[in-house]
Amino acid sequence: QWADRAEVDIYGPNQEERTPTEIVSGAMAKALREGYHTVLVDTAGRLSNNWELTEELVNMKKAIQERLSVRNSDDGQPIPNSDVPHESLLVLDAAQGRMALDSSRIWNKEVGLSGLILTKLDGSARGGSVVAISRELDLPVKLIGVGEGIDDLRDFEAEKFVDGLLGIGAAGGKSSTSEGAMLASRLETLRKERASRAPEIKKKKEPVAAGRREEAMPSDIGRKRNVGSKRKNRRKKGKR
Repeated sequence: QWADRAEVDIYGPNQEERTPTEIVSGAMAKALREGYHTVLVDTAGRLSNNWELTEELVNMKKAIQERLSVRNSDDGQPIPNSDVPHESLLVLDAAQGRMALDSSRIWNKEVGLSGLILTKLDGSARGGSVVAISRELDLPVKLIGVGEGIDDLRDFEAEKFVDGLLGIGAAGGKSSTSEGAMLASRLETLRKERASRAPEIKKKKEPVAAGRREEAMPSDIGRKRNVGSKRKNRRKKGKR
């Protein structure tokens, strides 16, 4: 149904090709044979802790590299093309938290990711977890999903996304688009105020800490001496 709406061809299971790896290989063969420029492979929802499904992803990638091989070995076997697939995009739910980061680590290690797609931003979820994933794995966010319509997959715009996270500006559901600049100005003012107070706080704390150490040391030494003299007196009395 979605393929008809988008006016594209779809390649799915058939009598000869039923496993995901077989279907991907067949789709690549059809694309090469009929001159397609782009092939999108939907690997469906998977859990990173299911090692069988993760291994299946690895095999699908190998099938693509073999089908798109550009040279053969000495015995005539195709040498896997390491330059493909051209993109390996991980689709993330905006409502996911820590689990999204753990899954991203595993799939990036096993398959190799090239970017992120953040979906379901049309609800109450802000998708803040994608910030940690992008920073740790050094992956760009390329697309966002803001609904279920055919035109609701859009290019990622960092400034609007941050506004949405903070609930400011048009992206945050507010009428004013200047709130971002106002917030940035306020944050800068607070940083300057904190920096100006820092030397005063440091000066107040240092003498107190030093005084406590100086007062504590003589009293501790005196107590140790008193204890030692009492023990000596007890020994002398015992000998008599």
